[in-house]
Amino acid sequence: MAETESKSDDPAREIAERYRHRVGGVLTALRETVARFGYVSRSREHVVADVFNLSRAEVRGIVSFYHDLKTTPQPPVQVRVCQAEACQSVGARELTTRVESHLGIKLGETNDAVSLDAVYCLGLCAQAPSMMVNGRPLARADLCDLAEEIPA
Repeated sequence: MAETESKSDDPAREIAERYRHRVGGVLTALRETVARFGYVSRSREHVVADVFNLSRAEVRGIVSFYHDLKTTPQPPVQVRVCQAEACQSVGARELTTRVESHLGIKLGETNDAVSLDAVYCLGLCAQAPSMMVNGRPLARADLCDLAEEIPA
């Protein structure tokens, strides 16, 4: 009975159960897990597999496919710089170089304070280049925008 109690008290299980019978429920549950805990741990992958009656390999495949489904704790600041064609045509590569220099890390790297990732379209093509800081899109982005968001 203690095992049943611990299962029902598990917040990850509660999240998964909420989406159990919905189309797209697995992905929605995984995204909410990241929103709540910051990442999807192996144990949470196992919970999702159990609730949705999937193999752990199937859930791991979903998690590894979607870049937003992180599997390790993340730093407090996430920066994404658009690398798509529209942004590249108006200076995204130069912006990326300046952002890397400002943060002291390369695209795809993470340190204790910040992660820097590529994103391929934020839907701001007419206002390129664009980047996103902690989920907030920045149109016509430049290093000044980043410096305001993340002081050196």
